[in-house]
Amino acid sequence: MPEAMQYALLGNSGLVVSRLAFGALTLTRDDPMQGLAKVRGADADALVGQALDAGINFFDTADIYAGGQSEEVLGKALAPHRDGVVIATKVMGRMGTPLVQAGLTKRHIGWAIDQSLRRLGTDWVDVYVAHNEDARTPLEETLEALDAVVRAGKARYLGFSNWSAWKVAAALELQRANGWAQFTHGQMYYSLLGRDIERDLMLMRGRYGIGVTAWSPLAGGFLSGKYDRDRPGGAGDRLAATGHMPFDRELGFALLDLLRVIAAELGASVAQVSLAWLLARSVDSVILGASRPEQLADNLGAAELVLPDDVVARLDALTAPVEIYPHWHWRNAADGPLEAALSGRGR
Repeated sequence: MPEAMQYALLGNSGLVVSRLAFGALTLTRDDPMQGLAKVRGADADALVGQALDAGINFFDTADIYAGGQSEEVLGKALAPHRDGVVIATKVMGRMGTPLVQAGLTKRHIGWAIDQSLRRLGTDWVDVYVAHNEDARTPLEETLEALDAVVRAGKARYLGFSNWSAWKVAAALELQRANGWAQFTHGQMYYSLLGRDIERDLMLMRGRYGIGVTAWSPLAGGFLSGKYDRDRPGGAGDRLAATGHMPFDRELGFALLDLLRVIAAELGASVAQVSLAWLLARSVDSVILGASRPEQLADNLGAAELVLPDDVVARLDALTAPVEIYPHWHWRNAADGPLEAALSGRGR
């Protein structure tokens, strides 16, 4: 394996994954979809091969990506390497006109895993991820159905994505109590401009030992370095296609100004500094989404970049999430004389 690539255990499992993962959202079989799935044919094979050559062994897709075509393209490209790679796919989104072909019901999960395996051309996936919350389906039904997927040998591990911390905690307790296969990790949006999970989910993981993988680490491409106040993005690019991702644009441009200064100091790119910041935090893997070889090559360079402590502190200070209730309340309450004495501050 290339020396630059870093590896980690995925959450509370023994599964070894590369700390930079390949996200297959950009892969498609048919005509490109504007802003998102636009890599096909030999170009898709080349991107996957480039990731493999760089030491990536963790590949992430979902049934809804390009209407299932991402799974097809990724599965075909990885077929010669199946014994040495980790494949994750997801379930939740609508995959057909019938009303039953969506959600996290026992009916849909049982049907969807078979469809994903067919498209991927494999008998099992390494990780099966519940893509979003399903408010209409009892949590117990979802967890029992996911456990059945593991027991049937169709998936080795389970994950969640875009779930609230309280629901994850409830799920983990139910999984433990019933002897069901447990979530190993959560795939969550995490970037310098999206640090919300630090408020609850990152604290909760300490209680349960689960892992975290980060999607959209460049905030929909905003932190790639190609945007500025005079070039805020066009209608056909990735940032526009993921416009539902909210962040303070003024803070974003201020951050880009700082990132450009840091990148110049370190001889790196803006994207590499943004990704290296995530690698310096407590995440198992960072999912890269690329549509061009040069873009993927630049992102892969983050594996070799170690940010100095003062650089991390500067980025942390600028992008620190606003503390919300009840966090500010219990933090203030905990800053009393006993805590000061225990920490030595009262001496």
